[in-house]
Amino acid sequence: MADCIFCKIAQKEIPSSLVYEDEQVVAFKDLEPQAPVHVLVIPKKHVESVLALTAEDKAMVSHILVDVVPQLARELGVDEKGFRVVTNTGAEGGQSVKHLHFHLLGGRSMQWPPG
Repeated sequence: MADCIFCKIAQKEIPSSLVYEDEQVVAFKDLEPQAPVHVLVIPKKHVESVLALTAEDKAMVSHILVDVVPQLARELGVDEKGFRVVTNTGAEGGQSVKHLHFHLLGGRSMQWPPG
């Protein structure tokens, strides 16, 4: 999508603090971190939200949650003490960018319920 900031980051039209990239996914440091470790993991393919996922996207979502997030958690040193993975959907869900993304947060105790 031409006006999507995350698409532009994935295509390297906008600089980011990239921590991971493969053929399907990029991950980069959040500009407004909410924890000592706060990385966004996004598909390169534009998908607006969880509600826009289709059967065609199963392998991509599995890749993110089964391969990429655990690898990043280990590399970023939050695997042993714990971390949180969050995806927001819609305005009341806190989604500010209409491109599917997963927040990987760690390095501090996560409270429940979240704010």
